[in-house]
Amino acid sequence: MAGKKKEASLQASVTNQEQWEEMLATKGLTVVDVYQQWCGPCRAVVSLLRKIKNELGDDLLHFATAEADSVDALERYRGKCEPTFLFYGGGELVAVLRGANAPMLQRMVVEELAKEKLVLDSGGGRKVVKDLLVDEKKEEDEMPSENEESITVPASRSYTVAIIKPDAVAHGKANEIIMKIRDAGFEILAHDERTLTEAEAREFYQHKAAETCFEDLVQFMSSGPSHILVLSQTGSSANVIPAWRELIGPTNIEEARRENPESLRAQYGTETLFNAVHGSEDSDQASRELAFFFPNFRTTSVAEQDGEEERVERTLALIRPDIARENRDEIVAQIHKSGFTVALQREVMLTEEQVRQFYFQHAEEDYFPALLRSMTSGPVLTLALARQGAVLHWKSLLGPPDLDKAKEESPECLRAQFAVENEPINQLHGSLSPEDAEREISFFFPKQHTLAVIKPDAMEEHRDTILEEIRGRGFTVTQLKETVLSREMAEEFYKEHREKPFFNQLVEFMCRGPCVMLVLTKENAVEEWRAMMGPTDPEKAKETSPNTLRARFAADILHNSVHGSSNEQHAEEKIQFIFGDISTDAAEPTSDGEADKNIPAKDLKSSLDENKTSSTQDMSNNSLT
Repeated sequence: MAGKKKEASLQASVTNQEQWEEMLATKGLTVVDVYQQWCGPCRAVVSLLRKIKNELGDDLLHFATAEADSVDALERYRGKCEPTFLFYGGGELVAVLRGANAPMLQRMVVEELAKEKLVLDSGGGRKVVKDLLVDEKKEEDEMPSENEESITVPASRSYTVAIIKPDAVAHGKANEIIMKIRDAGFEILAHDERTLTEAEAREFYQHKAAETCFEDLVQFMSSGPSHILVLSQTGSSANVIPAWRELIGPTNIEEARRENPESLRAQYGTETLFNAVHGSEDSDQASRELAFFFPNFRTTSVAEQDGEEERVERTLALIRPDIARENRDEIVAQIHKSGFTVALQREVMLTEEQVRQFYFQHAEEDYFPALLRSMTSGPVLTLALARQGAVLHWKSLLGPPDLDKAKEESPECLRAQFAVENEPINQLHGSLSPEDAEREISFFFPKQHTLAVIKPDAMEEHRDTILEEIRGRGFTVTQLKETVLSREMAEEFYKEHREKPFFNQLVEFMCRGPCVMLVLTKENAVEEWRAMMGPTDPEKAKETSPNTLRARFAADILHNSVHGSSNEQHAEEKIQFIFGDISTDAAEPTSDGEADKNIPAKDLKSSLDENKTSSTQDMSNNSLT
């Protein structure tokens, strides 16, 4: 009871509009943890706030929690999982922090308190900010649209991708930078806040892989949230890219401060790597980056009079086994250079039956025996490529399927460049149409269901973050349940490990508190969820995959936060064991790869509450996985 009283005295509880207005009238700096009724305040920072309060011992510093669901002023924050801290001085918003970033929260409290004391002492004005992210989201929600999943602009409009990098976001400068972007005459066509995974950062900066700073760049760009923007210029058809690059300034911070002191990098960057903002270098790079971050962004084509649109689409690319591995790398490099994003990638060994099924339309052709032999002779690299007009662009890059014709008419095409001596079959495949592309992509990257479990050790502090990141990675949550396992159910679930020395310890751990079990749906769901979790041993995860869930949240190999099925068969068995006979087909991703939002993030907790039981099953299938 004593601990609860301390916590209550540390943070004032605001649960209605009247209490909110009373709080705003408090003299000094008030740091408000805005939360949803279904998830409660961010418990992870309570000890930090108490430590800050004890160390500073300042009567002008106040902490509060505010329930967005019942405070009218916080309507814009309803339905959001991410922890949000609002800083108020004199009743005005002076800073915003998203995410439970302890070092940044502590630094911002100290800095904003010093600013507020200076205002109170000198009588100067406060620097008031707007939380542009929720303001823009509210505007978007209120705008009627025939297709809310798409963003369409005329082809006559030039656009570029801009990134406010993790260093600027961590310093609370994102809103300020966005205001300066708008003041400079840029229009924000799309806006997303996300934390890149290490794999995404590597993919995005693949063109810099040969540079010495590449690994540092990847680690930095996946270290925290970024703001991703698509920019155009209001009322102008001029090329927006030079104007944006002029606003951000040179990459080198010292050069930016010397040559363009008003540029964003000069104002907000600290060194060349931590230079606050990113901009596409040219229109080709802008197209590639646009496909990477906003695959549903559309531009109306030059054939606008026909009512046609060119949109970001996907196509399948196959690199056949006879091509040497070093040639594969060169081909992938040319793919990136041509503005494609590799949306999905895997290496597979095909059986004769699979090849016959995939190439059923070619089975009667004279060349089919050679094709069959080639496709089963080794691993095939399969890629789902995305960009505007992907099918036609990839076919153009490939060249004619007939090798003699390719060499004669298009010697620079990929099929001519990478022909294998004495091999009559061309070494690269491309889809013939958008319809064929989706069928072929589904063949190699079928929609999968996997079982995911948030274990008892992660429930108290990390559950909401993990749920939010699951949705952020494009998974559809088709089923979920919060439960406390009975010993019998845990033993049955882990029966394949009954003879292993850790069995009893594992069962006891899994029964000690509630866990969340989910069915996740996505292309390559099993592999992608396991990649998101990281290695079973957190120490290994920290060394090899520091941005995975286990590297960040797990304590040891037993208390490793999350669990996932090891393969499709195990996923099917454990989903059946936990959820019984269910239909997950209704929530599969749509044909363009965009997942149906059948359980919105804002409803995850309420769904959990409705599904709580006193005892049920546990996780997936592989020991401590």
